[in-house]
Amino acid sequence: MPRPAPKAPVRPPCQLSLFPETAALVRVDPAANCWRFYHLSLQPDLFGGTALVRQWGRIGTAGRQVCELHDDAGQALDALVRQLRAKRRRGYRDRTAG
Repeated sequence: MPRPAPKAPVRPPCQLSLFPETAALVRVDPAANCWRFYHLSLQPDLFGGTALVRQWGRIGTAGRQVCELHDDAGQALDALVRQLRAKRRRGYRDRTAG
């Protein structure tokens, strides 16, 4: 008697995010000796709010990090989008894979 085919594991449905919760930007200008990175991420805090964690510095270093606390995820997301706009105006671009 043939064995039944093994069942594939059931994965829970995945909700696609319309709004970014993380962003990785770089600014590379060899002529100006400028090799910078900027990371943004939203993290839940212990008090029911959301923190916007910003990390920046020269590529290859740990850089600096600041954590901004917000009352809810909507305010933190607004702050993330404002930071993204400001950094893109200053010449930062999305980090590409590879």
